[in-house]
Amino acid sequence: MGGAAGGTTTARGRGDSTRSGPSSPRPPAKPGRRPPSLPAPRTLVAVGVLVAAVLGFGLWALYGSSWFRVEQVSARGLDKLTEDEVLAAAAVPVGEPLAGVDRAAVAARVRAELRRVESVEVVRDWPKGVRIDVVERTPRVVMERSGGGWTEVDRTGLRYGTTDKRPRGVPRLVVEPDRGVGGGRFDRHRLRAEAVVVAGDLPAEVRRRTEVIRVRSFDSIRLELSGSRVVMWGSSEYGAEKARALRAVLVASKERAGAGYFDVSVPSAPAVSGS
Repeated sequence: MGGAAGGTTTARGRGDSTRSGPSSPRPPAKPGRRPPSLPAPRTLVAVGVLVAAVLGFGLWALYGSSWFRVEQVSARGLDKLTEDEVLAAAAVPVGEPLAGVDRAAVAARVRAELRRVESVEVVRDWPKGVRIDVVERTPRVVMERSGGGWTEVDRTGLRYGTTDKRPRGVPRLVVEPDRGVGGGRFDRHRLRAEAVVVAGDLPAEVRRRTEVIRVRSFDSIRLELSGSRVVMWGSSEYGAEKARALRAVLVASKERAGAGYFDVSVPSAPAVSGS
C-alpha cells in the first residue's frame, strides 16, 4: 500500500507540475483601426455649392459671355483657292460662342463645296478666332479640254479643277480605249486611275520630260517623252521595278545612237530599239 500511495503521489506531482508550468506567451493584441471620419454635412454642402458655382461660371463664360465669341475666321495653306472662297464655303457663324463651333460640320462644308480641297482641319484659335487649314489637291496629270484649257486630275483619278495654263512638269493624259484589246472591260475613270498610278511611279527626272501618257487599255499604257522618245510601260503593276529599268535603259541609251523606243513592260527584260 505504501508503494501504491507513493506512486499516486508521484503521479499527482507530475500532473501538478504540468499544470503549473510556464505557458507560451501570447502576442499582444493589435489595436483596432478606427473608421475614417466623414466630412461634416455642412462641409459637403459647401464643397458642392463651390463646384456648382465654378461649373456654372465656366459655362457662362464659354457660352453666355462675350469673352469667347467668334470674331475672326482665317484660312491657311491656299494656292489656287482664295481665302474668300474657303470662308464662304465654311460659313462659320461670326458672333457665336467659340466653344459651340462644330468643327466637323465646317470641314464637311468646305470639302463638299470645294473639290480642289483634299483635306481640311478646323482649329479653334482662342479666345476669338477660327483657323481653317487646307491642303489642296495637286495634279498628277492633266487632260486637254475641248473648249480650251486643262482639267486637273489628282492621284486618285479624280477630275477636280480646271486651269488655263498647263502646269509645268505635269504630263498630259490621253485616254483612247481600244475595244479590241480589252479596253472595253474598264471605263474611262478606271483607265485614268491606272494612268495616274503610272505617273506617280515615274522617276522625277522622267516625269518632267514626259509630255503624254497615252492609255488604250489596262495593260497598254505608253509614255511619250521629249525628243520623240516612246516608252511602252504596259500595265500599272510593278511600277517600282519598271521605273528602275527605265532609268537604266535611258542612261545606257545615251551611248547608243538612234535609240528612241524603250519597252519596260517586262521590267526584268527591258528592250531598246530605234524610234
